[in-house]
Amino acid sequence: MTAQAHPETYVITFHVKPDRVDRFRSLLDPVLDAMRHETTFVRAALHVDPDRPTVFQLHETWADREDVLNVQLSRPYRAAWHASLKDILDTPRQIGIWTVVRAD
Repeated sequence: MTAQAHPETYVITFHVKPDRVDRFRSLLDPVLDAMRHETTFVRAALHVDPDRPTVFQLHETWADREDVLNVQLSRPYRAAWHASLKDILDTPRQIGIWTVVRAD
């Protein structure tokens, strides 16, 4: 693991096709369950827009960016999830990377 001043949070927004919401969850939930056991995992939270039930936002916090890019993204438990994204999303997912400057 490389040294980092702060863990990073990946904020990922998904616009899911209306008839694919159940499939979205059935594919993503096992990924979230599996990744919580990874050594560089810090936390994750999945949100849904209360006014738009097909718009989700995932916050994944990891301790090591290099591990995320070189190891975590290619974990076998993510394969079905990644392979299905084009089919279940209306638009490509939007990914932002954020670093904490204050937490209360």
